[in-house]
Amino acid sequence: MQRRRNFKIYSYGLGQLINRAQTLFVGMLRIWSIPIVLLLSLASGFTTYYGMSHFIVPWIALIITIAIQSIIVICSLEIAGIHWKANRFRYFTIFSSLVIALAASVSFSYFKFYEISERDNIHIQRMQQVRDTVSNYLNEIGKLKSRILEQQRQALEQASKEVSQAYFGTHPDIVPQYRNQVGEGPFWRRYNAIYQQKKEKFKHLQQEFFLLDSEIRKLQTNLSQLDFAASDVESTYQEVQFSLQEVQIKFNGLVSGYGLDIPKAPRLMSYVEFVQSVKPSFSMWQGFSLFAFACATMVDFFTVLLSYRLEFTAPGPLTEREEELVFECLRKFTEFRINENDELEMIIEKTELERARHYSDWSRMFAVGFLLSRGFLRKIDTRTVEFAPNLYPLIAERMGDKLQAIRAQSASNIAQSDKAA
Repeated sequence: MQRRRNFKIYSYGLGQLINRAQTLFVGMLRIWSIPIVLLLSLASGFTTYYGMSHFIVPWIALIITIAIQSIIVICSLEIAGIHWKANRFRYFTIFSSLVIALAASVSFSYFKFYEISERDNIHIQRMQQVRDTVSNYLNEIGKLKSRILEQQRQALEQASKEVSQAYFGTHPDIVPQYRNQVGEGPFWRRYNAIYQQKKEKFKHLQQEFFLLDSEIRKLQTNLSQLDFAASDVESTYQEVQFSLQEVQIKFNGLVSGYGLDIPKAPRLMSYVEFVQSVKPSFSMWQGFSLFAFACATMVDFFTVLLSYRLEFTAPGPLTEREEELVFECLRKFTEFRINENDELEMIIEKTELERARHYSDWSRMFAVGFLLSRGFLRKIDTRTVEFAPNLYPLIAERMGDKLQAIRAQSASNIAQSDKAA
């Protein structure tokens, strides 16, 4: 008998210790949720303000951002404490306010996360834009260079043919008395001089184009080095601009006398435009980034979730007299059930018998209103409320005190009856 009693005392003490440890842990988690919600709101507010400040005056953006984050937290708490059946208009109003605030927060936060996530892609796009601009221009001057060389080659071949015709006397411009006379006469010397002049010009043109090819290779080298110039991007980019300018000047000087359409000189973006950060604009939604949108949504989602969970903690504890009052008043209700949320639900309306007896339920309805305002009860509809999770420990404690008092009274009665016997 003694062993069994000691075992019960030990079990009771261990269970109580575990229960206290669990209660302390859950309480610490709830308390820790408060700074987490504040930090999440601060993070979401920063990204919202960053995006909004690019469209409106910064101080107005700050005020609107504070209002948006406050609405998100407050509406999340409100929605967690009410049911849509209790007051449909209020529920719809709060839910609409939450949706609008979330839409504004996510939309403007998206710009900041887009800038972070797409920074490398935007740099790659700018690099590709510079590369395409230079490549298209080099392709145009390459085609025009080939065209000029082909024309000069054909002209040189024609001059060589005319020299041969003048030597054999078959040139169409030779007068009849000198036709078919073979030799290096005046006609041959004239056309040979034209041929030598064109030959020298073609050779000089080839040399100039060879020098132009050297400048083009230098431009392409500088352009390829721009991809790897992590330490000195500015000087490398300036070298690209200078090399492109040299190619343009040299090529325009070579082909200006041939009567051909010179390709329009391309304009590269300035170095400031090349390295500038992303400026938020509504055009970012055209190149939609799922990652940036998910990050912006995730921050506000966790803010709403933790704010929703914070509602399960009452704004403040009840005093001992308030606990006694609430317990005694709630005991006067008679209709209880377990609802779909696995919470204890009770009907707060009078029963038919109470209406027939004209029962005054002012005290217990006061207790219901008091607990609703303090967050210990949640209203489901006009006639039912449910217990909040933080109300169960209070009722359990009071029920435990009542059971101990009943057991003490029973033990006292048994002892008195034993003495009387």
